[in-house]
Amino acid sequence: MHLLFRIVAAAFLCLLLSGGLLLYRSDREARQAVQDAVDQISQRLELQLLKLSTGIGNSNPFPDFEFWQPQSAGTCVEFSPAGAGTPRQLCSNVDPFAPAPPWFERLYQVFFTPAVPVARALVYHRHNYGTLTLRPSARWQLAATWAQLRALMELSGVTVLSVCLLVVVSIRRALHPAGVIVAGLRAIQQGDLDQRLPIFRLHEWRNIAQAFNQLTAGQQRLLNERQALAVRLMGLQEEERAGLARELHDEFGQSLAAINALALAISQGAGSRCPDVAADAGRIRTISQHMLANIRDLLRRLRPAELDETGLESSLRSLIAGWRRQRQATTEFHLVIAGDCGGLPEAVSVALFRVTQECLTNVAKHASATRVAVELEVSASDVRLKIEDDGRAVEVPKSSGIGLLGMRERVTPLHGRMNLAIGQPHGLVVDVWLPLTADRGPTS
Repeated sequence: MHLLFRIVAAAFLCLLLSGGLLLYRSDREARQAVQDAVDQISQRLELQLLKLSTGIGNSNPFPDFEFWQPQSAGTCVEFSPAGAGTPRQLCSNVDPFAPAPPWFERLYQVFFTPAVPVARALVYHRHNYGTLTLRPSARWQLAATWAQLRALMELSGVTVLSVCLLVVVSIRRALHPAGVIVAGLRAIQQGDLDQRLPIFRLHEWRNIAQAFNQLTAGQQRLLNERQALAVRLMGLQEEERAGLARELHDEFGQSLAAINALALAISQGAGSRCPDVAADAGRIRTISQHMLANIRDLLRRLRPAELDETGLESSLRSLIAGWRRQRQATTEFHLVIAGDCGGLPEAVSVALFRVTQECLTNVAKHASATRVAVELEVSASDVRLKIEDDGRAVEVPKSSGIGLLGMRERVTPLHGRMNLAIGQPHGLVVDVWLPLTADRGPTS
């Protein structure tokens, strides 16, 4: 529940408790007032009996109620003689309060019993003269209680409302930093580790902000170190691939080329004189040519020569051409390049080429696609790569396989992001964004 609602609920509960306490005390006071009135009247009647028995003063006939000044409207005092005398009764018609609402009367009578009469035997010198009964007015008691309750509720309502407003304003001002902190945490959840909190006035909030800023600074430092290490590792990996490609080209490639040339010479020299030798030499030449083709394909995957010699654009066109030759009967490959790829940093060019290479490999293995579109857009500030197929994917992969994880590991260290989506009506869309300036975007 919101804190402001709790404050209002607490204030409302205080009003209810105050009203309940007032009703309880009003009921007790009404009962005590009736009891005190009976005691007072009894004492005055006993005094009248004393005067009659001693002959002091000119006393009126017993019982005399002229001295009684009732404090509540509708209250009646009644004296019933012990013998066969006629009962005497006196009631007050004063009505100083407006009547209480019917709903209040019903509610009050649920918890209390208004206007409880009090009776007392009048005994003087061991002689019982009769019974004195005081009957309070239920209507007057309810009206008086309602007047007190309404006055209390009006005063308490204004007071509580004022206090609530002051508390709400104070708490809002005091808890405003909490909203700022929550916004900062959500920004961190989205990957924005550059988020920092301002220095708040309140000491406790200031400590939280300082701890938050230290945490984000530490996380940003660790992320930068991790990204720098990842870039370095990918650079070493590319250097190792380039070295391995050179070794394969210089050693195995030259050796296989020599074997192929020697087999050709043997086949031509043997001729018709040794047809078996010529046939074996032909088979050796076929095998060596097959091995050369495999090595060329391996070299292209390890480190395409175009990437170092002519740049990213030629490498991508060569890669697309290779896939067209392999799957020309089942899949169409389209490549669109907008912008100049010549000025891209080497790390960005390598990352874009490897991501494209991995995506096309995944499409060939898993997508069963009939069309693949590769779009590369280069601007002065960033570069965007989009690879879309019409394969059988209908939902974004929930778990990242080795291929997707490898692509993210190439994009993230370069302060880029990679998003996956489903095409229309099906198929997977891989969208890669890489910055080329110091304005780094959030990592995914």
